[in-house]
Amino acid sequence: MSAKAYILVEGAAGTIPGILKKLSSIDGVMTAHAVTGQYDLIALVEGEDVNAVGRISYSKIQMIEGVIRTITCNVIDLD
Repeated sequence: MSAKAYILVEGAAGTIPGILKKLSSIDGVMTAHAVTGQYDLIALVEGEDVNAVGRISYSKIQMIEGVIRTITCNVIDLD
């Protein structure tokens, strides 16, 4: 069973294009987009389970230079 999450990313001023490029190259990141609002970027991440998704966020996304903070929104199945 796989797990998915939307990860919201806040970046430092001037770093958004570089963060987006790095996000898009990470294994497990299905899509990544710059967005308007409180956060600067959103990424759809998929892993084998919730722990794998968490590792992508912690060890990959949060380590990108310019990333200030992230929020992980796990996708749930309501069926």
